[in-house]
Amino acid sequence: MTEAGQALAAFVRRHRRLLVLTGAGCSTASGIPDYRDGDGAWKHARPMSFAEFTGSAAARRRYWAGSLRGWPRVRDARPNPAHAALAGLEACGRVCRVVTQNVDGLHQRAGSRRVTDLHGRLDVVECLGCGCRVGREDLQALLLAWNRCGGPVDRAPAGDATADAPAGVDGELRRDLRPDGDAGVAGSLAGFRVPDCPECGGLLKPGVVFFGENVPPCRVREAFAALQQADGLLVVGSSLMVFSGYRFVRAARERGLQVAALNLGRTRADAELTLKVEGDCATLLPLAVG
Repeated sequence: MTEAGQALAAFVRRHRRLLVLTGAGCSTASGIPDYRDGDGAWKHARPMSFAEFTGSAAARRRYWAGSLRGWPRVRDARPNPAHAALAGLEACGRVCRVVTQNVDGLHQRAGSRRVTDLHGRLDVVECLGCGCRVGREDLQALLLAWNRCGGPVDRAPAGDATADAPAGVDGELRRDLRPDGDAGVAGSLAGFRVPDCPECGGLLKPGVVFFGENVPPCRVREAFAALQQADGLLVVGSSLMVFSGYRFVRAARERGLQVAALNLGRTRADAELTLKVEGDCATLLPLAVG
């Protein structure tokens, strides 16, 4: 093991009640791309904002057209060794809670039970009018039925964003799948049909926190309550550029807790970390906790 890996392992051993904060880098080995490069800059176009989604029918068509092709990658993803390592730490009583900025549900699929989905879950769709909840896979079937040519098959090869393009899209879906289950689209979407709420006819939105939208207070309270019980904070695969995650580092430091980060590239909190390890989460984390 490298010296950095040994330092990470020592950090984990020193703490019996870790709060773990995870970001997109925790899921890249599962085939879900991350948001930012090593300098913290966007790799893709900035995700759609809440104001744009709710204020523009054209924006909603663009989102759901991209989601039609991007959702299968998230749906079919499998937990990687980083998820398994964290689930193992929880099973041993070493992790009091995982607070994740990811929306893929992979921590739960790996066996973690004490998980706060800070930014929600992509496998649920919610009505902004009446609060009705619909399974994302059920919505996928309807989107396909309304917007596909040539049959009901929806499982294109992983990463293939051009196969079986939906009707109403003039041009191919670009090969730039994104971590939030979206994919860029080219051409006109005037003919693309978007379902409304089956209960009240209101706007359907994925059950995730969009940019410009507040994280539900109940999730924030749950995460801070776990931090009060923790004796250290471990950040896995997050640049912490978004304040919704960075605030937990600030709160941990205010309590005098040690904070370690395992991430490829810089983080917003580099100057505040007790330990910074640069490396691939799925490779180093299992070694550090094994």
